Amino acid sequence: MKKGKSNAAVVIDGGHVSIEDIIAVARDGVRVDISKSSRFVSKMTKTQKMLMNAMRNGVAVYGVTTGYGRSCGRRMPMEIAMKNGTNIFRFHGCGTGEPIGIEETRAAMLCRIMCLARGYSGVSIGLLKQMADFLNKRITPVVPSEGSVGASGDLTPMSYIAAALAGEREVFYQGQIMPASKAIKKAGLKPYKYLPKEPLSMVNGTTTMTGIAVMNVERAQRILSAAVYATALSVHAIKGNAHHYHPVISEAKPFAGQAYVAGKISHLLKAKVSARELEDDSLEALQDPYSLRCSPQVMGVLCDAIVWIKKWVEIEANSSNDNPIFDPATGQVLMGGNFYGGHIAFAMDGLKAALASIADMCDRQVMLLLHPSFNRGLPGDLVGITDKTNGLYHGFKAMSLSSSALAAEALKLTMPAASFSRSTESHNQDKVSMGTIAARDAERVCTLTERVVSIHLLAAAQACHLRNNIDARPLLAKAAREIGLISAPLAEDRPLDKDIEKMCSAVRYTDFFRI
Repeated sequence: MKKGKSNAAVVIDGGHVSIEDIIAVARDGVRVDISKSSRFVSKMTKTQKMLMNAMRNGVAVYGVTTGYGRSCGRRMPMEIAMKNGTNIFRFHGCGTGEPIGIEETRAAMLCRIMCLARGYSGVSIGLLKQMADFLNKRITPVVPSEGSVGASGDLTPMSYIAAALAGEREVFYQGQIMPASKAIKKAGLKPYKYLPKEPLSMVNGTTTMTGIAVMNVERAQRILSAAVYATALSVHAIKGNAHHYHPVISEAKPFAGQAYVAGKISHLLKAKVSARELEDDSLEALQDPYSLRCSPQVMGVLCDAIVWIKKWVEIEANSSNDNPIFDPATGQVLMGGNFYGGHIAFAMDGLKAALASIADMCDRQVMLLLHPSFNRGLPGDLVGITDKTNGLYHGFKAMSLSSSALAAEALKLTMPAASFSRSTESHNQDKVSMGTIAARDAERVCTLTERVVSIHLLAAAQACHLRNNIDARPLLAKAAREIGLISAPLAEDRPLDKDIEKMCSAVRYTDFFRI
């Protein structure tokens, strides 16, 4: 992969594409171009010719000259094999549930282009161009979220993308859901006419789960950064002990993620006055509760996990996860199991566990901020107005309930999806990854944790407002002001649901909380 002029395009040439570039296409609409280099064109046409030669010579090519799955023993003559293909995305049209997000579907489409551009599949450049045109014209197939066991890859969800390229089923286009044929015509394109093996190569792989996983990794990074800010604000508001984040503590236990988080919290806590002036020894702040004191150890797990998870997701996205594939050197047809989504399943199961732990930590910090027995002199429930009316105002009381509910749901979803492999397809697919379920679960945990962290940010900012000394720590003062622009400090009680959603958008789509 190489970037076009002024980073205007991601050029697909069979080389490596970073997660950042996938996100740029999926979220920001960066253009995708298919390389016209002679090396790339030669590589693609070479394996396409290998496929046609194998068919002419009567070689058994799974899914091309044979049936699918357990039916692979059924052989087809050449004239039938040339017509075989599109039925696979028709009979797999049995997905259920709400559609996968547009960003996630766009990421999946780019991942499929990347997979097929590796040059092992025997497909044409024309297929890659059709997908690139869909991305560039912002035509996004409507893909039901349920129905994939993660091997042979994402057969059912990918069938919806494959069908849309040919003008079948529905797509999102110009803010509407419409028939794919109508969108293709409006965009000035034509329905794609599949060549042999191409329909199978479209559905047989891990790219739906990988597209979702790519977006999850980026969201997790943003959630981590926001949770660091929320924790630092909470330490200040509760007159916490800043020495819990001393670098020697992390030197003594040298996990990189722990050291990184502790360093960021310590940096945010830098003050224009001494720590003694901000803390109150009489309130016994020698050791804060674990959700504050151990926050580098809690968040460090996610920080370190993201490193290997991102690596695994990026490898999967840049792999040939099709079946069968061709040996470009010899033309041999190779039938294997690269469509198995085990790495994505394990990565997403790990990600959701680490994220849910962050949700739990933030929820506990919200409780500390609200409870008069723990918040070191702040009003109970962070009530923002002097309450002379016998308990009329309740401040953040209900916000704490919502936070706990969200955290509990996130924790419930940490059951590993990969543990639920089931024998399928007449015991041919007798071991499956459940990688797409793991990725979808992780996406849900991202959403839940974003909401908990957003409530935490709002509560911490409210607590700092009530403490009224945040200016002593300039970095935190700036953060509190930014939060205040999204949600003004609470005086009289008011609904805060819209404030939560606005804060979620700030966490997910702005760079303020990126560290």
